Amino acid sequence: MSNSPCDAKAIRLAVLALMVLALIWSYNWILMKSVLRYVGALDFTALRCAFGALVLMVMLPLTGRSLKPPPWRPVLWIGLLQTAGMGGLGQLALVAGGAGKTAVLVYTMPFWVILLAALFLNEKPRLPQYAAVLIAAFGLLLVIQPWEWHGTLLSSLLAVGSGLAWAGGTIVAKRAFRHQSVDLLSLLAWQMVVGAIVLSTLALATHKTEIVWSPTMLLVLGYNAVLSTALAWALWLFILRTLPTGVAGLSSLIIPVMSVLWAWWLLGERPDLAEGSGIALILLALALLGGLGSLRTALRRFFDSHRPPASGHR
Repeated sequence: MSNSPCDAKAIRLAVLALMVLALIWSYNWILMKSVLRYVGALDFTALRCAFGALVLMVMLPLTGRSLKPPPWRPVLWIGLLQTAGMGGLGQLALVAGGAGKTAVLVYTMPFWVILLAALFLNEKPRLPQYAAVLIAAFGLLLVIQPWEWHGTLLSSLLAVGSGLAWAGGTIVAKRAFRHQSVDLLSLLAWQMVVGAIVLSTLALATHKTEIVWSPTMLLVLGYNAVLSTALAWALWLFILRTLPTGVAGLSSLIIPVMSVLWAWWLLGERPDLAEGSGIALILLALALLGGLGSLRTALRRFFDSHRPPASGHR
């Protein structure tokens, strides 16, 4: 059975979106760790979401969309879970945790997604998915190394909580796409407003350290507001709407793998033998799932479709 041209085009675009998303989000864990020298965790998360929400709200009329909010329930729940929960808990985890390890722990999200999708979306896992989850879970165990937490248990729990909150927002978004006609950009903008309000309230209530408005701080804030928040979440929701939930979630595990490599290179967070083995197992789980094969097929179709036509007549 072959996909229709529209389906094939959507898959190609989703694959490209996943590649861009991986670069943006994997490198951003390094920036979010580094910026804590200039600003508190909740202060920074509130700022990035507030500026991200502003960018998205400006984009609505510029793209001919109405400023009218979409259905309030998915907006509220996605804003609370995906933006406030995932973003806030993940940034707090970076206070004591390494950038690479925190990224990997946040990306326990796909395992929670598969479980929640089975419960709420009736998407029953297939046998390869079960096997991939088991292998990737063992890989994550090697990366986490709970026997060597050395006082960073709270950081690790915050990171896992961030992944669980993200998974909850993913399920809400998937249900919204199934049962309602929801404009992607409008949903993203308004849920970002909800998340920014919640995070700003928490930041004001817990503010202790003055913000240092250095050039580095401003550059990282701009990267987060425009690329990591506004653009990247738009890419993620498009990927989520186009690809099956489990495949989208588990395929995104390439992001923490890249984050570990960035942290190794730029922050000196060198993975030991156990962490390196865990990364290899995660890649094996992706291949078993079929995510890498799907990406390879979609990429081949993409390049085939953009190849110049052969000269001559039929």
